[in-house]
Amino acid sequence: MRIELVTSLKRRATEIIRELNQKRDPVLITEHGKPAAYLIDVQSFQEIMKRNELLEGLARGESAIEQGRVVSQVGAKERMSKWLA
Repeated sequence: MRIELVTSLKRRATEIIRELNQKRDPVLITEHGKPAAYLIDVQSFQEIMKRNELLEGLARGESAIEQGRVVSQVGAKERMSKWLA
């Protein structure tokens, strides 16, 4: 991971973004010596968002199981047949 000062980002934004898109290596932006933001390419961001959606769905499913909000396979087929008929 590369580290860049916020002032470098201001001066060399086009170059930094071009390199970011080529290498797909995140850039840590620092301000006053402290981490301020991460800069990542669009494809990596979209992959992260898809993973998060999947993990959130799994968490909702686990929560439903823990709360007893489940139906049998037969019950699920009966419910689905109403929508698919």
